[in-house]
Amino acid sequence: MSETMLHLRQLEQNILANGRVDGNELEALRRHLYADGKVGRREADFLVERHKRVQHMTPAFEHFFYQTIKHHILTAGRIDVEEAAWLRQMLFADGRIDDEERKFLHELKGEAGQVCREFQALFDECMKQPPEQRTCG
Repeated sequence: MSETMLHLRQLEQNILANGRVDGNELEALRRHLYADGKVGRREADFLVERHKRVQHMTPAFEHFFYQTIKHHILTAGRIDVEEAAWLRQMLFADGRIDDEERKFLHELKGEAGQVCREFQALFDECMKQPPEQRTCG
């Protein structure tokens, strides 16, 4: 296991202990995930798993999560078949698409120089999903 992954596993224990990612944990995540200047697939997978397991989502972690995944996907400036399949698995892990995920897909599509047919199909499918129903109180 790489030193970065070892640090991330230790950080995971802190995150799970307090149920949220903010302040020191967020800064440590940023430092370790971008240790070599880019986020690889192992680090992205790690981040996706933490995102699923965090009990109390903070706006700062939500923003960091989507920006980091976007940087990972757009490393080559385009979205290929493998990345589209990985995104599909990540986005549909909970069986639904929420408003934040739709916004993320719009940003990805807008910033990618080129997208494959599979990404376009994923994008179209997600945009057809009904928006979240939020209630007050």
